[in-house]
Amino acid sequence: MALKVREDYRTLTGPEKAAILMLALGEEHAAKLFGMMDDEEIRELSQVMANLGSVSANLIERLFVEFAEQMSATGSLVGTFDSTERLLLKTLPKDKVDSIMEEIRGPAGRTMWDKLGNVSEAVLANYLKNEYPQTVAVVLSKIRPDHAGRVLTLLPESFAMEVIMRMLRMEAVQKEVLDDIERTLRTEFMTNLARTSRRDAHEMLAEIFNNLDRTTEHRFMAALEERNRDSAERIKALMFTFEDLSKLDPSGVQTLLRNVDKAKLATALKGASETLKDLFFSNMSERAAKILREDMAAMGPVRVKDVDESQMYMVQLAKDLAARGEIVIAEGGGENELIY
Repeated sequence: MALKVREDYRTLTGPEKAAILMLALGEEHAAKLFGMMDDEEIRELSQVMANLGSVSANLIERLFVEFAEQMSATGSLVGTFDSTERLLLKTLPKDKVDSIMEEIRGPAGRTMWDKLGNVSEAVLANYLKNEYPQTVAVVLSKIRPDHAGRVLTLLPESFAMEVIMRMLRMEAVQKEVLDDIERTLRTEFMTNLARTSRRDAHEMLAEIFNNLDRTTEHRFMAALEERNRDSAERIKALMFTFEDLSKLDPSGVQTLLRNVDKAKLATALKGASETLKDLFFSNMSERAAKILREDMAAMGPVRVKDVDESQMYMVQLAKDLAARGEIVIAEGGGENELIY
């Protein structure tokens, strides 16, 4: 039986592009690149390389053209703590690198906020509800948006609104205040406080609101509109919702479809607009679209909570794919383009 040759560039995933590039570079150059990767990266890439099959010359040429264009374009490289550390170790002594990386990452390579992320939202909310709203605002501004959203949901509603208002007005936090929070949190959670950085309050709250269920988000947004309509409108404009997936181009939709859990896709689309449903169906094969429609019909009525969770999953998946450079989430194009 003839071996199938990969020729459709649009179907390539990020790891497959990397695998083709490594194979095309040859053993000597590939070995040098493997030497710069950690064990997990090597395992993942090796598995993809082993299952790649035959790739056409035209596809390889197109990959190299894209790679060259991206390398010459500003902002197209993605840096990580690990890749930065490996690069520094090539030119600096280890003790100097350790010092630099500790300063970047925070003490012991893990920030206070990473460790707080491992504390259950119930425990954290129970602790924070007895603190000043300003203290809670600082803590929620530093932990992951999804975790902050769950904590916010568990706080008494009037207290939660006080926290939100302080997050909106929060300026750079004074060192004395941070020192007080550090001493308290170290006592409560036996850890260290990482260096602070200022984020736009509206962006931060938009991410947190994105991770709330629909009912809670509407409740907080309605309350915020009564107290500060301008801030509510700014947060709404910054929120990336499930319906915003309509901004994906056909290639982006197809990439999302290749990576999505099909059961969650069916649940998410049950609560989608007809426009968004049509966008997904039009980027599937006729057979796949038919199966998906049948699955959706067979589900019958679904809980709003399940639809919300599936839609939030798809939004996060789209952001993860965008962060890896596999899709672009754009709004309006040009200067208004948003890449998450």
